[in-house]
Amino acid sequence: MTFDVWTLGFQAVNVLVLVWLLHRLFWTPVAAMIAARQAAAATLLDEAGAKRAEAEAALAGIAATRAGLAAERDAMLDRARQDAAAARETLLAEARTEAEALHDTAKAARIRAAATLKAHAMDEAQMLAVTIAGRLVARLDGPATEAAFLGWLVQGLAALSGPERAALAAEDLELVSATEQDIPAQERIRAALATVFGAPVVFALRTDPALIAGLELHAPHFSLRNSWRADLARIAAALGETDGLSDAA
Repeated sequence: MTFDVWTLGFQAVNVLVLVWLLHRLFWTPVAAMIAARQAAAATLLDEAGAKRAEAEAALAGIAATRAGLAAERDAMLDRARQDAAAARETLLAEARTEAEALHDTAKAARIRAAATLKAHAMDEAQMLAVTIAGRLVARLDGPATEAAFLGWLVQGLAALSGPERAALAAEDLELVSATEQDIPAQERIRAALATVFGAPVVFALRTDPALIAGLELHAPHFSLRNSWRADLARIAAALGETDGLSDAA
């Protein structure tokens, strides 16, 4: 087999021309296209990175906003709970104050009602006692009852000191009896008073049926109450003091 130099040379020239044509007409546009594609891809990647950064920043902002809203919500709930608790305490305090006021008012009303009932009961008891005493006096022996009260009057005067009796004898005396005294009864009274005073005394005589029974001696600055009315009044006062002690207890 023989080689033709010229043929080989032409083939080499053909190859070189083909390579030049390929480089000129194919590889350069393809390389430019590849470079353009790479540049476009890089641009897209950069834009995608920027979008991703923006999205991440937006997500961070949303998360911060949500956190702020949650904190504000918690703060508002805390304030609402505190306000509700304060309002509840205020309402409870007002309710307690009103309840105490109502209780005090009701207690005062009960006390007033009890005092009124007690006063009525005492009045009725005194009226009943006066009625019973009057009926008893009507059944008792009149002279004996008067003699007993005259003796008690003398005892009361005898309990005074001598100077006190002397000063009393110098005053304007008034003797009050529950019934009218006849002349003998008046003489007995004068004799008894003269005995206890040591000398006759001058006195005015007055009748007061409200005494029920008894003899009382009055002066401008002295009173010797010696009657059933006075005894009943002392008993009623003692009962009132006893009731007062019971209420205080």
